[in-house]
Amino acid sequence: MKKPELLLPAGNIEAFHAAVEGGADAVYLGLKNFNARERADNFTPAQFQTLLREAEKHQVQVYLTLNIVIRNDELSELLDVLYMLSQTDVSAVIIQDWGVYDLVRYHFPKLKVHASTQMGNHNSLGAIYSDKLGFERVIFARELTTLEINAIRENSRVDMEMFIHGALCYSFSGMCLFSSYLGGMSANRGRCMQPCRRIYEESGERKHLFSLKDNELIDHIPTILQMGISSLKIEGRLKPAEYVYRVAQAYRMAIDNPGQIPEAKKLLKYDMGRTKTSYFFGGDLSQAITDNPSTGIFLGRVHEVNPQSFTFPSGEELQTGNRLWIRSSRGGNRKALKIKSFEKDTNQRFVVHEATDKIQKGDLVYLANLRDKKFADKFEREVKGIKPNMPESLKKDNLKSIVQPQKIQKNQIFARIDSIRWLKKIPMQEIDNLIINLDEKEWKELDLSAFLVKKNAHKIFFELPRFIPESKIGFYRDLFRNIREKGYRNFMISHLSQKIIIPKASTIATNEHVYTFNDAAIHHLREENIKLFTYPLENDLDNLLSMQDKKGIVPIYFYPELFYSRMPVKVKNPRHSFRDDKNYEFVHHKRNGVTIVIPGEPVCLTQYRDKLDSKGFGRFLIDMSYEKPSDKRFHTILKNLHNSQQLQPSNTFNFKMGLT
Repeated sequence: MKKPELLLPAGNIEAFHAAVEGGADAVYLGLKNFNARERADNFTPAQFQTLLREAEKHQVQVYLTLNIVIRNDELSELLDVLYMLSQTDVSAVIIQDWGVYDLVRYHFPKLKVHASTQMGNHNSLGAIYSDKLGFERVIFARELTTLEINAIRENSRVDMEMFIHGALCYSFSGMCLFSSYLGGMSANRGRCMQPCRRIYEESGERKHLFSLKDNELIDHIPTILQMGISSLKIEGRLKPAEYVYRVAQAYRMAIDNPGQIPEAKKLLKYDMGRTKTSYFFGGDLSQAITDNPSTGIFLGRVHEVNPQSFTFPSGEELQTGNRLWIRSSRGGNRKALKIKSFEKDTNQRFVVHEATDKIQKGDLVYLANLRDKKFADKFEREVKGIKPNMPESLKKDNLKSIVQPQKIQKNQIFARIDSIRWLKKIPMQEIDNLIINLDEKEWKELDLSAFLVKKNAHKIFFELPRFIPESKIGFYRDLFRNIREKGYRNFMISHLSQKIIIPKASTIATNEHVYTFNDAAIHHLREENIKLFTYPLENDLDNLLSMQDKKGIVPIYFYPELFYSRMPVKVKNPRHSFRDDKNYEFVHHKRNGVTIVIPGEPVCLTQYRDKLDSKGFGRFLIDMSYEKPSDKRFHTILKNLHNSQQLQPSNTFNFKMGLT
C-alpha cells in the first residue's frame, strides 16, 4: 500500500523551512497575486525559483496556488504569471477559474493542473469530468463523508486530495458570497472577511451561528490510509511556521506509524487552533459549531490592570518570547503582544510587564504562539534569471485567440422559479425563457404532461442544483432522462461536470455558479459546447462591460445565496430572520438538506437596463427564487426592467461599488 503524500502550507519562507523540517512530502504556496490567501506573505518570482531549488534538494513537491477567479482586465497579467511558471519545474498549479484552465490548456500544456477545492467538486461526476479534461488531481470538498469518498474513489481514476487538519469554512468552498456581499471583499478572490466568525442576533440572542471548529482527522488516519487517497492536506497558509512544523511532525508520525497516534496528538495540543471536530468525515456534526471562534489556548481573564502591567491566572506555563492575544469579552481583538518580561505574584498569578492602554479587566488572554523554535526567514541566495513577462506580441496573439466579440441580436428575458406554485403566476407570453429549479419533492410532483408546461416546452430550461451528493446522482440522471424522453431538450447546469448526466441531443446552458468572470472562461465553455451561459452574481459593472462576449445572461434581480452549506445551523425559529452587528437582516432556508442564507432584501439592477442594452447586452434574468409566488410581484419587477428603474427596497451588491 502506497503512503499518501503529506502536504503542508507555506505562507512564507519560515513556513517553508518548517514544513520541510517537519517531514512534508509537498508544500503549497502562492505568489504575491492570484491566490486565495492574499493576506499571507507569499513569494516573489525570485523567491519562488529559489524555493523550487531548495525543495528539489529535499525531494519535496511544490504546488503553486492560482486558485481565485480572474477579472477580465487581469488576463494580461495572468499570462505573464503562467509564462513565468512555464520556465520553472513547479510540480503543479492549483486553479479555480475555468479561464486559467483554458489558457494553460492551449498555451502552457506542460504545466500540470490540480482542481482546487474552490472548484466545488463533491462527487464522482466532478472526478470523472476533471480526469477527462486532464487534471492530474482533484481537491475535494471538506463536507464529504467516508462513504462518499470511498464511492468517488471506486468510480473514478483521478488522484484525490483531502483536507485532514485546519480551519473550516461554513460554506462549501467556492460557494460563499457573504464576504463579497458585505463590501466587495470576495472569498473567491482571496479576500474573505470571515462573516462566519461573526456574532448574529437571532430570537433575541446574540451568538455565533456559523463559526465552525477546526478540522482534525488524526484519529482517522488508519482508515484514510486504506482509502487510496493521493494527498493529505493541512490548511494554514496564514499560520506561523511553528504551527506548520508542529502539525507536520504530528501527521508524519501518524502516517508512518499509526500506532504512535496518541503521541502525535500531544503535539497537536499546541497547534494554537480552535477546538476540534472530525466534521463530516467522522460524522461529528452536532457539536461542530463553536461559541468561541478564537484561535490559541485560553489562559484566563485579566484580573488586574496597572499602567505598565496586567495580571491573570492560568494553569499553563509561560516563557519569555511566548506570544499572547488579548481579546475583549464582547468579541474582537484588543492587543497582540510578545512576552518580554513576566513574573508570578504571591497568588501564583502571571504578571506580564507591558503597556496596558488597550487592555481592560475581564479581557480574555490566549496563548497564540510558543516561539520555542526558530526557522530561517530568508534564503541564502535568491535565484534570478527567469523572464517575468511574456513577449507582448505573443501575449497579444494568445489573448486574441480567446476573444470572439459577440452581441445579442434580440433582447430576451429569462425568469427562474423554485416552486411549482409559480407556474401559473409567470406570464409566459411576456418572457422568452423559464428556468425551473425545484427541490426533490417538487421534481417528483411536476406534471410534464400539463398543458402549460407542454405548450411552452421550447422556452423551459430544467436546472440542476449546485450540490448533488453521491447518493443522489442516480435520482437526477433518471429525472433528466425522463424529462428528455418526454420531448424537452433545454437543460441548465450548476457545475460543468453535470454535463455527464445530461441526455444526448440536448441544449446545455450554464447558470451563474459556473463562473465566467473573463473571456478565457467563456472560451472554455464554447469549447465544451455550452450554448448559453450566465454571468456571476458578484460581478461588477466595469468587469461586465469589459467582456467581449456579451451574449451571456445578466442576473438583474435575485436573492444571492450568501452561505451555501451542508452544515445544519441551530436556530430557535427557522422561519425567523437574524441580524448582524450593523443591523443588516438575513434569512435562513433549508433545501435538499442544504442550509442557505440570503439577505433580507433582494439585489435589483433593473435601473441599468438601458446602459447594458446600449453596450450590447440583451439577456436579463429575473430570479424569483425565495419570493412568495405572486403574479403582481413579477409584473412589478418586469415593469421596472422595461422602464430601466430600480425597485425598492433593494441593493446593488457589487455592481456599483466594485469587486476587489
